[in-house]
Amino acid sequence: MCRIAGIIDKNADLEQLENDIKLMCDSMQHGGPDDEGFYADDSIGLRFGHRRLALIDLSSRGHQPMQTPGKESIITFNGEIYNFRELKAELSTSGYQFQTESDTEVILAAYQIWGTKSFQKFNGMFAFAIHDQIKQLTYLVRDPSGIKPLYYSTQQNRLVFSSEVKAFEKISYPYVEEPKWKIYFLAFGHIPQPFTTLQAVFSLKPGNFLTWNHQHQTYEITSFEKIAPAKTVTAAIEAVTQVNKTLEDAVNCHLIADAPIGVFLSGGIDSSIITLLADKKTGQNLKSLSINFGEKAFSEEKYQQLITAKTSGIHQTYLVEEQDLNASFETIMHAMDQPTNDGINSWFVNKYAKENGLKAVLSGIGADELFGGYPSFSRMGIIKALKMLPPFILRFCRKLPSEKLKRIYYLSYRNPIGEYLFLRGFYIPEAIARILNISKKEIDQLFENFPIDEKVSQLSGPERASWFETHIFMQNQLLKDTDFMSMSHGIEVRVPFLDQNFLETIDGIAPQQRFPAEKKGLLIEAFKNILPEAVWNRPKMGFSFPLQQWFIKGGQISNEQLYAGNGFAKQQIQKFKAGKMHWSKAFALYQVFIKN
Repeated sequence: MCRIAGIIDKNADLEQLENDIKLMCDSMQHGGPDDEGFYADDSIGLRFGHRRLALIDLSSRGHQPMQTPGKESIITFNGEIYNFRELKAELSTSGYQFQTESDTEVILAAYQIWGTKSFQKFNGMFAFAIHDQIKQLTYLVRDPSGIKPLYYSTQQNRLVFSSEVKAFEKISYPYVEEPKWKIYFLAFGHIPQPFTTLQAVFSLKPGNFLTWNHQHQTYEITSFEKIAPAKTVTAAIEAVTQVNKTLEDAVNCHLIADAPIGVFLSGGIDSSIITLLADKKTGQNLKSLSINFGEKAFSEEKYQQLITAKTSGIHQTYLVEEQDLNASFETIMHAMDQPTNDGINSWFVNKYAKENGLKAVLSGIGADELFGGYPSFSRMGIIKALKMLPPFILRFCRKLPSEKLKRIYYLSYRNPIGEYLFLRGFYIPEAIARILNISKKEIDQLFENFPIDEKVSQLSGPERASWFETHIFMQNQLLKDTDFMSMSHGIEVRVPFLDQNFLETIDGIAPQQRFPAEKKGLLIEAFKNILPEAVWNRPKMGFSFPLQQWFIKGGQISNEQLYAGNGFAKQQIQKFKAGKMHWSKAFALYQVFIKN
């Protein structure tokens, strides 16, 4: 995993180009502490930059940007290709002569042999740019699950791209604040793709590639996502067998590295399964780590111990206390590439992974989204019933006393994004309007016309909930937070539940088998042979910190002077201080007002 950047501008001053690409890479040094590299083609005003976190082929031969032997193509790559060895063997039979042991060179070779069709063949997490010298085209490519970030801007006949939005602010081109980002953030708790905090800087959609034509200085975006397989797995025993086998295969692939790799063990079902499967593969070489708290209501230590008793590697547990948050708060805020109402937990676990000598950590992200682990899966019937009510009644719900019930208002939009915001929204439009001093009508129009993939309209029930959780919550919040918080420590987080082969297996399972009455029942059944009953037969807890009391005591986000000019926002902070509002809503206000 690394950080990448690039600028293509035929009309730019070459010295300025050189300086700008250096500034972009310098701003992302934390994500690539092992090496730095640049590529220049003055004839077309192209600059590629790279910051390296070395995990596969640690030698200088893995240096990037990398070129094919004949210099036909150049790549700057962030991520991992887990099936690179299989692809390398196949490409070798075509006569390609490999010079390195890296997965980066496999991408280059695959493109040389198969062109853009190669993008579908990669099983991994990736964001990369390839410049084709022969065709005079440059491609930006992002993995189908959106694990690795890739942002771009195409203003004034130029293409600029980067792994982080912050990098765009470091260069000579004038990027201004996106005026709508605060609306998105206060509603979603994150900034949903394709939008960012900067105007004209967008997130490339997962499973897509952007083609930049150097001759015409134009671009187009194309999907390379595979067609979903037919749901042929209808028998429970077959579903269990396939989930068991393909997840174990995925974990084995994700353990491939030439640098120290470990597992984050929270004590929940997902991380416990990943830990036990990793232990089966690596045994005494496995390093696992956990976080615990003095506040026993938040500690899962007893469940972690049940798992570590079954493993043979080295386990480290770390105690996080209120003073740790107080001491690290400003550093955590600085690590955020985009505003988020989550991510503090991820910052800490990656801090300790770094201290533990690791370069990569396996995580259980994705299981709840794929197997029905969230409350949203049981609420789709409620949505269907509520949407039968007249819109004026749904709109009236904004006046209800309960904050959760107020969100019924979002169902008046009659579009999928309204359903998601009913399930997971933060502030309703009326509150957002008062916080930002804008009209509620403007907010309603923005969300009623929000761009969303038409695929979701073809789904219903738990499959629809899974789409919401995967494509909105996970991609925009969990994966994004995990990426910039881990990379702030120079750590790579790998997510076996999002392995492409595993996802294809899940997509082929009929809904009645994939989403039984018991939450995550299919996943539990697939690993009951190794998973202690005490871990899976208990209420869902989730990996959370005691932030409610810590933030109230610490006062980091509740200084009323910050909100002095807005009576409504000040009132919300007073509610938080009185323990009548969740910390995440107060944290959202803080991030909005600190930017004013």
